[in-house]
Amino acid sequence: MKNKFVGIMYSATLLIVACASSRNAMAQKAVSLKDVFKNDFVIGTALNATQIEEKDPKAALLVPQQFNTATPENIMKAEVIHPQWGTYQFDLADKLIAYGKKNNIKINAHTLIWHSQLPQFVRNIQSVDSFKTFFKNHITTVAGRYSGKVFSWDVVNEALNEDGTMRQSIFLDKLGDNYVTEAFRLAQAASPNTELYYNDYNNEQPAKRAGCIALIKKIKQAGVRIDGVGIQGHWHAGKIPLKEIEESIIQYTALGIKVMITELDIEVLPRNVEGADVSQRMKEDPSMNPYKNGLPDSVQQQLASDYEALFKLFLKYPGKVTRVTFWGVDDGQSWLNNWPVKGRVNYPLLFNREFKPKPAFYKVIALKKIEQE
Repeated sequence: MKNKFVGIMYSATLLIVACASSRNAMAQKAVSLKDVFKNDFVIGTALNATQIEEKDPKAALLVPQQFNTATPENIMKAEVIHPQWGTYQFDLADKLIAYGKKNNIKINAHTLIWHSQLPQFVRNIQSVDSFKTFFKNHITTVAGRYSGKVFSWDVVNEALNEDGTMRQSIFLDKLGDNYVTEAFRLAQAASPNTELYYNDYNNEQPAKRAGCIALIKKIKQAGVRIDGVGIQGHWHAGKIPLKEIEESIIQYTALGIKVMITELDIEVLPRNVEGADVSQRMKEDPSMNPYKNGLPDSVQQQLASDYEALFKLFLKYPGKVTRVTFWGVDDGQSWLNNWPVKGRVNYPLLFNREFKPKPAFYKVIALKKIEQE
């Protein structure tokens, strides 16, 4: 009798454990961003070399669980992938493609043409003809190698000033103001089945948006394909320009293109520079780095509220906002830790330095639960 009783208790215990495991598995699945928003838009992150090579075990677990698309932070930029004339370094980019295939993550390649992070040899080119050769060879070689292997390309990055005029870059200087159209033409030829995007920051602001719209129209009027525009989304806590973002979604999609939020993070530290120009710097000042030992709850809640408002807006435009990509996996990875002052400790993402979800994560997830109710 005693043995029978023990057997019943053992079976009941196994049932309880099984139920608990099932609940835990369901709970785990319920807090996956990519699953929660699977019918709305894809969810992306930016990956650094360590994460692509899966040398960070926590990131190796979190990324495939949470994200279904990824953008390389730096490894496809010209200074890395094309360090010398006629010399290409494809090792890390090839590893990214393999990583995406292994984890069922689509790759948005970033970026073919950008005035920053260029190899020195490009800046030393004097001849316009030689510069044209570099421009054509770079796009054709890099885009051609990954044709059919990446879902999309950020073809041109940050070509505009804040007032909507063309940025005075080496590309504008050597090639003239048709270089953006020509970049898209070359990318289309090299990678015909890849989606092609223009990417910029502050292009939700009226003046820069107008310049961006004019640029997109110019590309389309030339008979060249452009599939979407990326609004980077480097915003500041408590100052999210929701009205301008919404108006931008409306105006860009009216052009017949997709809208993506491509580099999303929310700054929580004070700074005296605007936008996301990586060349800008500030002098070290303790007042610019107030949260070295952790984020106060009041700021944590502001961050959560801002992310909630943003995702509520994105959900308002189903089929128009097609991707939301965070610029980093966790707070420790963010470029905002060292910009525009070295050593700053920032907290702009949904996952903290231990790869744990923050209050902002749960606010975002809850929007779908509210919607379903």
